[in-house]
Amino acid sequence: MSLTARTGLTLVLSLAVLTGCSGEVAAPDALTTPAPTAAAPASDGVARASTPPLTDPVEQDLDLAVSEPREDSVYPDVGDPRVDALHYDLDLTWEPGRERLTGSAVITFRAARTAPRFQLDLGAPLAVGQLTLDGEPVRFTRRGKDLVVQAPITADDRHELALDYAGTPEPAPAPTTRSDFSTTGFTVTDTGEVWTMQEPYGAYTWYPVNDQPSDKALYDVTVHAPAPWTGISNGALTELTTDEDGTTTSWQLVEPASSYLITLAIGDYAHASNTTEDGLRVDYWTPRGMVRRLEGIQSAAATVDWVEDRLGAYPFDTLGLVVTASQSAMETQTMVTLGDTDYVMSPQVVAHELVHQWYGDQVSPSDWRDVWLNEGMTMLLQWTYEDEHDIRRLRETLDAARAIDQQLRDDYGPPGAYDPRQFGGSNIYYTPALMWNELRVELGDEEFYRVARSWLAAHDNTSVSREQAYDHWESETGLELSEFFDAWIVGRTTPGPGVRAS
Repeated sequence: MSLTARTGLTLVLSLAVLTGCSGEVAAPDALTTPAPTAAAPASDGVARASTPPLTDPVEQDLDLAVSEPREDSVYPDVGDPRVDALHYDLDLTWEPGRERLTGSAVITFRAARTAPRFQLDLGAPLAVGQLTLDGEPVRFTRRGKDLVVQAPITADDRHELALDYAGTPEPAPAPTTRSDFSTTGFTVTDTGEVWTMQEPYGAYTWYPVNDQPSDKALYDVTVHAPAPWTGISNGALTELTTDEDGTTTSWQLVEPASSYLITLAIGDYAHASNTTEDGLRVDYWTPRGMVRRLEGIQSAAATVDWVEDRLGAYPFDTLGLVVTASQSAMETQTMVTLGDTDYVMSPQVVAHELVHQWYGDQVSPSDWRDVWLNEGMTMLLQWTYEDEHDIRRLRETLDAARAIDQQLRDDYGPPGAYDPRQFGGSNIYYTPALMWNELRVELGDEEFYRVARSWLAAHDNTSVSREQAYDHWESETGLELSEFFDAWIVGRTTPGPGVRAS
């Protein structure tokens, strides 16, 4: 997720860099959003209002999605470590006039533990009809969002849970003090259109799910909506049909994703596309008739090329961006979800969300205490992008970020031990970005990015912990980094410059 509105990736602009303020440090709530800086569109152009090509669906390889679920240390009330979801098959019908969602879900899962019962997360406003386990009706109870299935499971056995549900979804309160979002999950606009963003949780507001990042799964999602509206989700578009009942789209995600990286957008969308240098098609889904300039988001293809030079080949087979009525941006896997403000659609925010496809999506945190693993490296790459595209000098950004680091630790806590009520504070972005930059300076760009790439290759399609990251960087560099990492990630005081001095 990008920082927008409240701190707007703007720490560096709201301090002395642009405002010319003196030694007085502004509080994060006082930071202002900069005007976006235009960038040239991708050189190969964009085909406007084109018909999106379809991809043949494939048989999902469930073994790719075997995970080791855990109880989250920050938000333990969400998710169930007894469940290892392998595949979600969702069939969704949206009626905007009634604001009613009707869903059918088939969840294939592995029992991660032997237990007398298990549960999924599902929003309380969604009423459940029949529920079956391996084709047989079973008892279940509801406790708020907890859908508790009263059936025993044995470790490593695989099961198929099927249920129908319907109702008017309600977004979940977000554990944050940011101003660009206060709820997560299923959101309905005044005109009945739908968008979703669900970090750190909130997928459960629209489908039954093990809503914790350590449990990655594969997805097939079909959306029925009134014509000419289109349902957008992750992965490859495998069906697009329109008849007297409306428009049906089907999407298939063939590499596992954490639930917070799934998106659903329903509205009147136009499609366009361009390609990267290596021929990857980038799809753009924008509200039909949108009058905002689109150069920022259409820079995505060229930006993928830029990221690949540092982090290696794009890790998935498809890439798209969908613009919604949000005020923020989210790195939803293979289909980035963007709000419709000028800043959120700017090239630097697009770059931020694209870097997340590597750091955050290809490799995800296993626990929300380690969200900094996503945001720190991504923030440093965004700052580098801004420097190399004449948006903002890296040296100025780093100096301003260091100037406010202590205040961020005081206000939100260290990035690896933040206040759970202030999820997504600036501390999980800027502080670890500063840390990674110190290591980049110590190692040099070539070695730093080599290790950054080897980390991704070693943990492809998995969810990881900070301990794994520390071990990898120490092993690859031959440096003793435990004190360095601890000082930056859990220390209460801003470390001094340099790696060995930390």
